[in-house]
Amino acid sequence: MALSLGQIHMKKEQSYWFKYILALVITGGIFLTAIYISNYFNEKKLESVREIEDRIAIDILSSETQFDLIRSSSCKLITPDVLSNELNELASRISYLESNRSQSDAELLRLKRQYSLLEIKDFLLAERLQTQCGIKSTSILYFYSNKGDCKECEKTNTILTYLRQKYPDLRVYAFDYNLDLSAIKTLIKLNKVQYTLPAIVVDDEVFYKLKKLEDFEKAIPELKDLKTATTTTATSTER
Repeated sequence: MALSLGQIHMKKEQSYWFKYILALVITGGIFLTAIYISNYFNEKKLESVREIEDRIAIDILSSETQFDLIRSSSCKLITPDVLSNELNELASRISYLESNRSQSDAELLRLKRQYSLLEIKDFLLAERLQTQCGIKSTSILYFYSNKGDCKECEKTNTILTYLRQKYPDLRVYAFDYNLDLSAIKTLIKLNKVQYTLPAIVVDDEVFYKLKKLEDFEKAIPELKDLKTATTTTATSTER
């Protein structure tokens, strides 16, 4: 029995709507799956961040205790490498948090304040050991900004990370210029650091916007006297 034109048209309409609904269901399924996967990985990232936050809190407490032990020891018992080596690892973790959390995140700001105070204590301890025990150390005070107004800061971070890895005895103290912490503000005033970032302080001299590795090596001639990681590894292997 032949179908009328109306029936043919109706079947075409039904077929069209069926395809439309099927496409909508598939699209919705893909969208929901994408949201689920995104939420899953975001949650995994948050778990990783929380673990790092816990490690930082423990490491800060450990370093505080280490400082007390060093301060109460005589110079005869202190070796050049006794200063806390955990700071570089802490710096990496703080940097990771800064790239994965909002800059206004309360927990991140709390950890940055604690870490900054730890850095200042370590710097003062290094100065004290140099004066009282003759233990020399090479230190860099590095001031940066996370407000998006420091284009060269990322490049400077990369160079300083390289220098820390190459010279394990080099001590790099990184401070967020805008962090609301009176101790940092005092450090800025004492060294007369202007808001021309990135800025580094070496031996009471301020350098602004050093762009290349060669610029850093010229500003810090003491690097030539530091052992490199390769040299240290080679010496350990010979032993």
